[in-house]
Amino acid sequence: MYSPPTPEDEILPLWYELGRLYAGAAGEGRKATMGGFVVACLVGASVLLSAPIFGTSWAGPFAAAIPVVAGLVSGGGLFGWRRAMFLRQRDRVRQALAARDLDATRPTLGGLSVYYDVQLVLLRSEYEFLRSRGKKRTLRSARLFENAFGFTPEDPFETGPLNIDPDTQEMRALRERWEGRLAARRAQGQGPPGMGLKEDFAYRVFPREMSVPAELATRSAYLGISCNLLRERYGKRGTPIPEHVRRRAEKDLREYRALVKR
Repeated sequence: MYSPPTPEDEILPLWYELGRLYAGAAGEGRKATMGGFVVACLVGASVLLSAPIFGTSWAGPFAAAIPVVAGLVSGGGLFGWRRAMFLRQRDRVRQALAARDLDATRPTLGGLSVYYDVQLVLLRSEYEFLRSRGKKRTLRSARLFENAFGFTPEDPFETGPLNIDPDTQEMRALRERWEGRLAARRAQGQGPPGMGLKEDFAYRVFPREMSVPAELATRSAYLGISCNLLRERYGKRGTPIPEHVRRRAEKDLREYRALVKR
């Protein structure tokens, strides 16, 4: 039997496309730099190889600068072209979301339904990591997570080792807690902060569609954070680990090693 598409069926792909665009844009600078470097090497090699045949008078004193200029022009041109394509696609998705009365810079304005559990576990683990640094800059970033996702230091969520798994009753309870805090902020006229490429580049805050490779990478990321915090809290100081924490730690380490091998 045919069932007409629901509004959520139309909205979720738009959020995931926006997240995909931000994820791709994060590596544009590196790709452009590598492209410019390759061009510089090729042009430099061509200049050197041409010397026995044509001499160096055709290039004059600028022979050494030619590969550098070629690399800068090609790398800069590639970066500019990629960034223009990104902006065009991003604006198209933003307009599609705006047509549905959604703010493309505030994916949590209507709650956390567009986020998979595994991504929320990663974001909450990143929040815990930022707070553990205790520096002014990282604490400021932690407040972004509090305001955008409803996280609080009092959450029944522990990292290093983890005490909450995705797709469990405990995770559902945490979702309700976070969404309740977001709803309370909206009732007070305080919506989530606007976010864009800068925030997503730093913390991957926009929704991601969880294909199998993406989910494995996400699980590996939050387990990596958890294992690092575990070593900081217990490994360096020789602090005795309580038995229930030890069991969770061993589970984290087993899962992390299995994912890294894949």
